[in-house]
Amino acid sequence: MRIRELGLMAAGLVLAATLAPLRAQAPAPVVIEGVVPDEATRATLLTSLRELYGADRVVDRLRIDNVVALPNWAGNIAKLASQELRQVSPGQLDVNGNNVRISGQVANETQRQNVLNHVLTSLNSTYTVNGSGLRVGGSPQLLIDEILVNRIVEFESGSATLTPVGLAVLGELLEPMRQLGDSRVEIIGHTDNVGRLGANVALSRARAETVRAYFRQNGIPDGAMSVSGAGPDQPVADNGSIEGRARNRRIEFRVRDPR
Repeated sequence: MRIRELGLMAAGLVLAATLAPLRAQAPAPVVIEGVVPDEATRATLLTSLRELYGADRVVDRLRIDNVVALPNWAGNIAKLASQELRQVSPGQLDVNGNNVRISGQVANETQRQNVLNHVLTSLNSTYTVNGSGLRVGGSPQLLIDEILVNRIVEFESGSATLTPVGLAVLGELLEPMRQLGDSRVEIIGHTDNVGRLGANVALSRARAETVRAYFRQNGIPDGAMSVSGAGPDQPVADNGSIEGRARNRRIEFRVRDPR
């Protein structure tokens, strides 16, 4: 998400937020820029974004100028920075005085309603909210599959320890995992056919458990995940080549609709 513009217009302060595409080598920066009336307003907005996205991702381009904000404007807008807002990707949030418009894409209708309800309940009755541009788009499964095109969650040889490359891939998967809504994801470990069958099955499950632990540590609830180990039984490439065996050593994610 990129907070693109924050400035004073004739009708009042304007906030425009654009959520960046998920496919990136590192999480997209959160850029907030524009004009605010004082340091207190600036601090309120920055604090809310840093708590939501992490201080390292937030880029501050705010300027302070001789402008007048609406009463408690910063506090009201800061309430919008929540986990619900993170479900919109890509998208845009515009606040013009007390007129709020949110548009973009969410994974399913449940998320769309959650986002709209959050915006409505976060603001008082003096604000008008337009959510007609918020649409159901790509599913978490599609987002996960796009990130994993020609890539794998990589582990150290013969172990369930993630490599730096594997950790980076899981970092990219956090956003679609956060968009699961009421769905669940099955995390399935796979191996090549080198070695004993029993050992490979155990290793594949251990790697899936490592992935679940990573997501758990980053706020994904256990109830949204299950794990299994398929060992070498479901290859996607020829185990007779080095390249094929590398492709078969993988983590698969299957998003299941809620029952």
